[in-house]
Order: sequence, then C-alpha cells, then structure tokens
Amino acid sequence: MLKIALSGCCGRMGHVINDIVSGREGMEIVAGFDINTVQYADFPIFADPFEFTGECDVIIDFSNAASTERLLDYCEQHGTPVVICTTGHSAAQLDRIRAASAKIAVFRSGNMSLGINLMSELLKQSAAVLGDKYDVEIIEKHHNQKLDAPSGTALALADSMNDALGHVYEYKYDRSSERKKRDPHEIGISAVRGGSIVGEHEVIFAGLDEVIEFKHTAYSRSVFGKGAVEAAKFLAGKKAGFYDMQDVIRATMEQAD
Repeated sequence: MLKIALSGCCGRMGHVINDIVSGREGMEIVAGFDINTVQYADFPIFADPFEFTGECDVIIDFSNAASTERLLDYCEQHGTPVVICTTGHSAAQLDRIRAASAKIAVFRSGNMSLGINLMSELLKQSAAVLGDKYDVEIIEKHHNQKLDAPSGTALALADSMNDALGHVYEYKYDRSSERKKRDPHEIGISAVRGGSIVGEHEVIFAGLDEVIEFKHTAYSRSVFGKGAVEAAKFLAGKKAGFYDMQDVIRATMEQAD
C-alpha cells in the first residue's frame, strides 16, 4: 500500500487528488498538511508537517511557495520523497529545492499534465529547427484566483525552447514601458487572468509569411491531479536526486516495451 501525505490538502487540487486516490487501489492518503485544518476526509490534517508522527512513503505538495522550505525541512529530516507541484517559487526557493535533491528524492515539474510535457518536447524540437528565423510568443490563461504570473508552465515551455536555442534568449513580460522594435532574441510571455479558466497555453512561432501555433487546453484540474499521483507512484522508493515528468514518461514507455 502506497502511503501518501498531501500538503495543501484543503485547497482545490488537494480535493481533486483526494478524490483520485480514493478511487484507486494500492494507495491511500494517511495525512494532510494545511493552514486550514477543517476536517473534510478520513485522514488527519495538521497545520505543520512536523506535527505528523506517522509514516508515509511520499508527499504530494499542492500548497503555496511560502510553505516549501518548511516542507523540505521535514522531508530531509525523515528521508521522505516529495512531489512538488506548487508553482510561483523565487530563485532562492528553487535553489533550496535543488539543494534538497542531494539528500532526498525530489520531483518537480512546472505542469503535471502529460499533454503539456509532450508539448514541451515538441516545442524544443521545433525551436531547434526554426532557430532565430521565427519570433516566439507565449500566451497563458488561468482563472482569476491564480496568484503567480506568468505561470510556471509558461516559464517551463520558454525554458525548453531556450535550451534548444543555446540560452541566448531573454524573456519579455511587458512592452508598455518602452517604444522600440522587438528584439529578435526574446521570447514574449503574456498572462491572462479571468473567470474559471483552468489552464490554457499557446505558443506562437511567427515567421515571414507564416505562423505556426501550438496550443494546450486543460478542461479540468483532474489532469494535473492524475499526473501528480503518477509522479508519486514513480518517486516512492527512489534514491536522492532531482526528477521531473520526463522521467515518468520514459519509465512509462519502458514498461510498455
């Protein structure tokens, strides 16, 4: 039985993951961590992970970037693998996550959707072929309650293309403060916040006389929850290191063979 602790259990994604795990055999949620400790499920909820004295095989984190360091402290002390699904981390927080991977198994992905991660690979290949002959723009849309902008997914998509382009591109988030032509070595990233949009990411390669577009739309948060649960299954028992969704995809393909 895979024992899962769920950080951010009282949030929207916490409820989604609880529903997914409840419907699967061979796994259970044994504890939840959240500043809101109102009981809504059959597992105990703690305001601080250090209040939990039981055992778990892996932690899924869908909380808040501000809670990450405390959670990593707990995981390092107990040797517990952690799937970090939270976005909006600062550069210092990302360094802290990387540092933790020297002691424990850490999984982090800007987006837990299989479709988005496949799209990321396609964008990397496209950027390598199209090179600097095409301008690249990213438009991401999310609900009006999302705190960070641009989304972690938009940044991850930009990073995948920048990797293929030799890391010579800078990210442009706003053009209103200056009047000048577009720099050929920039990737534009625009954020839209409104209504109940779950998540939409569109990448545009704009060249001379043609435009190529890639688009992914999430219609339900369950796509992220399913990805997080698959990541937890993958990560449990892994040695210390840094893992992402590409590792899950490769493992799935190996099993299929």
